Amino acid sequence: MTDRQTLERLSERYRATVPDDLRTARSFDWYLDELYADPHIARNAHQRVADMFDHYGTRYDEDRGVVEYALAADDPIHDGENVFYGREIHEAIHEFVNKVKSGARGLGPEKRIKLLLGPVGSGKSHFDWLVRRYFEAYTREEAGRMYTFRWTNLTSVIDDQDPSDDVVRSPMNQDPLVLLAKPQRAAVLADLNERLDAPYTLRNDQHPDPASEFYLDALLAHYDDDLAAVIDGHVEVVRLVADENRRECIETFEPKDKKNQDETELTGDVNYAKLAVYGESDPRAFDYAGAFCNANRGLFSGEELLKLQREFLYDFLHASQEATIKPKNNPRIDIDQVIVGRTNMPEYREKTGDEKMEAFNDRTKRIDYPYVLEYESEAKIYAKMLANADVPNVHVEPHTLKMAGLFGVLTRIEEPTDGTVSLLDKAKVYNDELEDEEIDVRKLREDGEATADIGEGMDGVSARFIGDEIAEAIMDATHRDRTHLSPLSVFDHFEANLGGHGSIAAADLGRYEQLLETVREEYRERAIEDVRHALAYDVDELRRQGEKYMDHVMAYIDDATVDDELTGRETEPDETFLRAVEEQLDVPSDRKDDFRQEVSNWVSRRAREGRGFDPQENDRLRRALERKLWEDKKHNINFSALVSATDLDDEERSAWVDALIDRGYSEAGAAEVLEYAGAAVARSEIEDGGS
Repeated sequence: MTDRQTLERLSERYRATVPDDLRTARSFDWYLDELYADPHIARNAHQRVADMFDHYGTRYDEDRGVVEYALAADDPIHDGENVFYGREIHEAIHEFVNKVKSGARGLGPEKRIKLLLGPVGSGKSHFDWLVRRYFEAYTREEAGRMYTFRWTNLTSVIDDQDPSDDVVRSPMNQDPLVLLAKPQRAAVLADLNERLDAPYTLRNDQHPDPASEFYLDALLAHYDDDLAAVIDGHVEVVRLVADENRRECIETFEPKDKKNQDETELTGDVNYAKLAVYGESDPRAFDYAGAFCNANRGLFSGEELLKLQREFLYDFLHASQEATIKPKNNPRIDIDQVIVGRTNMPEYREKTGDEKMEAFNDRTKRIDYPYVLEYESEAKIYAKMLANADVPNVHVEPHTLKMAGLFGVLTRIEEPTDGTVSLLDKAKVYNDELEDEEIDVRKLREDGEATADIGEGMDGVSARFIGDEIAEAIMDATHRDRTHLSPLSVFDHFEANLGGHGSIAAADLGRYEQLLETVREEYRERAIEDVRHALAYDVDELRRQGEKYMDHVMAYIDDATVDDELTGRETEPDETFLRAVEEQLDVPSDRKDDFRQEVSNWVSRRAREGRGFDPQENDRLRRALERKLWEDKKHNINFSALVSATDLDDEERSAWVDALIDRGYSEAGAAEVLEYAGAAVARSEIEDGGS
């Protein structure tokens, strides 16, 4: 047991997360010195967010030409709790970051809404949430620091200034550089860009917000346009960190009832408490509480953005294209933020078909955020869900999560136009499981994209539905005092609840039920493989057979001989033995050379890496050898004992159960799979033996 937490320890840990200068007021001269030492401090929102993604680490997938960002692939600041899985998801994230990076360089996307488009439950909202969490963390680090300013001693100069407003923070959290007139600011930025090591150029064309402009003008008039006197006497520079809860540099905006939507929620409104003090149209009587105001210098996140009324969306036109907002009866306000929107398919179709939305649609950069299309990656989503929850003492049996994932993927991928490739084959190809040189993976993907309405993976059964049914199956198991969760019980929950789920269209129900039967049959085949493994598996024999196969393959490729195991004489490679292994994978005779070369290359590659030969680390070779081993040993198995429990010897049964436990089954799960698949194996072999 670890030592208990104490207030002192908790306090020390908290203090370590707080920037050293969070509560320190600095001079403008100090800020200029910092900028010259590290020009990155003056980045705009797109530049800071772009650097944030790189800051936490990247890795490049050369095969796909995609950068995987550790922020989403590893989630370092949450110990991996929010990892994202799936090729398509990381491609979507790569595309999103590319648009942010293009915006950082001023290539156009900085003037666009980044619209994450995907089906319900695809994870786009969670990704958006994660980006906001990392932006908060990044601005607390040295690499992500930014600053704003506050006005001080205002009542000493401005006669009608409310005493409660003697110190006023920049209401838009603007960079202190906005206090410089544009010619002088341009000179500073030119110096900074000469020192900047980055793929972008620092820019800042903003006007001070109306309140700050009011104070600046009043103070300049008082000091005869002596800017140094104004700034030295009335401006303090302070550290700025993003905080969504405090609505600083991050804002989320959710659509309300159409009748209650008000543009002031976005742009701000009159501060009626100050109206009596300062009077109408005075910029000091404006409340900078609109969502665009709060998001300045950071991230604006629009949830279900396209559910907003058309008229309400017009506010986004200037916000995105011109980087300004225009509150009612007030001057325009410059903004600097990455605007991210999220939407589902029905709203997208409705808005794209509306000619009156053409201007808005033209100001969006759509990023498709589909469902996962590799079922093993999908299974990791469910495994993560279970790892993050308080799961009862229920053992999840082998294949359970993968078969659940396979069902989800089959509902999402398009039927291949090539009649020689089944939908199940396509799912296996996408999973990097089915290696067949006659199947063109790239063509399959292109075909799927062309066939789909918007894109492959943009409809089907959501991971949310599947996760919910897995959770229900777990709870059902606890009520029945079952200690294991098998694919069979999950399938039963799918079948029972597909028709009652609100996001599954009645027109799709029949097809989904057929796909569920496909998955049942696939599981049956895998369960049979496991039972065969339990009945006949011998790791030492598998290795001996594997070594023999490789010896004969290498001799075949090199046109050499091998030493006979019994006589020691040199003989030709045993073609009968080689084909007996290869036929277990249905490798045709005219493609045997390709398969042998493939395995030979794998062995050579391992040798160069200093790794020995292990047939269990090559899936195709392992499966072939296991099936060959089964063919060699099945004649010594008491199959009648599998068909009839009364004929089953306890010692024999115990050995089979132990073998299944070694493959990850619980004792109860092993008993279930023996009953489910063992009888099928036995009947098949008994029938074959009798024919």
